[in-house]
Amino acid sequence: MKASQFFISTLKEAPADAEVVSHKLMMRAGLIKKLGAGIYNYMPLGLRVIRKVENIVREEMNRAGAVELSMPVVQPAELWQETGRFEKMGPELLRIKDRHGRDFVVQPTSEEVITDIARQELRSYKQLPKNFYQIQTKFRDERRPRFGLMRGREFIMKDAYSFDRDQDAAKASYQVMATAYRRIFDRFGLTYRAVAADSGAIGGDLSEEFQVIAATGEDAIVYCPQSDYAANMEKAEALAPVAPRGAATQVLTKTATPGKSTCADVADMLGVPLATTVKSLVLATDTTNESGEIVKSQVWLLLLRGDHEMNEIKTAKVPGLDGFRFATLGEIEEYFGCKPGYLGPIGLKKPVKLVVDREVAVMADWICGANEADFHMTGVNWGRDLPEPDVVADLRNVVAGDRSPDGKGELAIERGIEVGHVFYLGTKYSRAMNATFLDENGKPQPLEMGCYGIGVTRLPAAAIEQNHDERGIIWPDAIAPFTMVICPVGMDRSEAVKTTAESLYAQLLAAGVDVILDDRGERPGAMFADWELIGVPHRVTIGDKSLKEGLVEYQHRRDAAPTKLAVSDIMAHVKGCMTV
Repeated sequence: MKASQFFISTLKEAPADAEVVSHKLMMRAGLIKKLGAGIYNYMPLGLRVIRKVENIVREEMNRAGAVELSMPVVQPAELWQETGRFEKMGPELLRIKDRHGRDFVVQPTSEEVITDIARQELRSYKQLPKNFYQIQTKFRDERRPRFGLMRGREFIMKDAYSFDRDQDAAKASYQVMATAYRRIFDRFGLTYRAVAADSGAIGGDLSEEFQVIAATGEDAIVYCPQSDYAANMEKAEALAPVAPRGAATQVLTKTATPGKSTCADVADMLGVPLATTVKSLVLATDTTNESGEIVKSQVWLLLLRGDHEMNEIKTAKVPGLDGFRFATLGEIEEYFGCKPGYLGPIGLKKPVKLVVDREVAVMADWICGANEADFHMTGVNWGRDLPEPDVVADLRNVVAGDRSPDGKGELAIERGIEVGHVFYLGTKYSRAMNATFLDENGKPQPLEMGCYGIGVTRLPAAAIEQNHDERGIIWPDAIAPFTMVICPVGMDRSEAVKTTAESLYAQLLAAGVDVILDDRGERPGAMFADWELIGVPHRVTIGDKSLKEGLVEYQHRRDAAPTKLAVSDIMAHVKGCMTV
């Protein structure tokens, strides 16, 4: 490709609404152009990146035995009504009507449609296993679309769905996909982690997220530097303390703490470590009738150490707490006789269900609210001041320095951007939609399913968050819009520069290198600034002065200075530097 024939449109400044680095640089480099909130045009440079991502995904999915198809973006609501998701999904699901008043959805995902295909086509155990995938446009009506392609409303995703006869076969299909995903992300040239993820209501351990490591990532990744353990924050287990509970050494005392309603303020006022305080979280669960009306509510009190944070996913797994909500102010005053900020387990007005985090269960001489404004209880001890807790559970987010669940060291935490997820679905959709096959005995059995997604348009944004500097983007070779750029200086004034540039360009094309020749006639400073902003990883500069010495300059996007090479050596050097 020659730059004069291509479309390059760079900006010196990012739009005011661009917040994160990837959004700013993609806009400045001319990769995307905003059309509406969370909706972008993929400009020629950006589309080249997306197509390279798609090609890698497609090659590895095909290699793993998956079969490509394409499902409609607009889908009949009837299928979504079969699974209940038409009603259960929130406003993120874009619902529309056609001219006849029939309901449709703009798909954010395609479990219903692929299950409909499977129940019509996969009728015998002899047809299994099967894995279908697509690379397709999706739409999720985000309330606050932001960060460019990181959290847009319209996006491109690769979603795959496996179908098997039983759990063992489904787990084997899952492992095939998990292996394929590692090959895919290895080829992207990004630093990533595959982390164990929570499986939600389906249960089980077969769920992994693929996270691109980036300081700006929204997700916290927990890992052990001494082992292969890695999990997302929702999944990572906080082990029970090894040391036994200490003996009581303080007298239970009602202590004045005027205006101190947080654990941190109380600890600061009393001159004690925050870890000696206990926070009280009040939750509620509702029982409803057939009409969905609440007929009874149960109030729960959760106790966590003052320096720890509740993990809502773990909390929802405590028996009875599935579907919990935070208690209302009225409920809190009814059961505790006090406003939030001074709550505790001693002296309640009405009984509640008590659940205690593992750390709190082994604490002695701790501090909690006294259920009276401006007062806390100090010197609280289990057994003496209140009964031993009935329910002890892992309720909290892990913190750096906690013991690794695999027993091989301490945990560390870093930030990541989720770009892929592999997940064992089981029979959730097949049972809801009566998708069955006939086994060897001629009996119908529900299909066992798995689903596997990659955020095709999110991935370039994640790559930029991980690979950039003050000058612009630094693409890995595999997904760069062009792998190499030839920058001839004064091409219009020097026949030698023009001839050398066009000869090298032809040689690189013949060798299969994705190269662009910048023949626009730009000044060197402007030309270099464009390609550094765009992030093309390899650059060859050809100038009249160097050519007189038989030399050209090669510079990788990460190099601080160029390397001078003989014209005859440039092809071998360039090919040796490339990773694709």
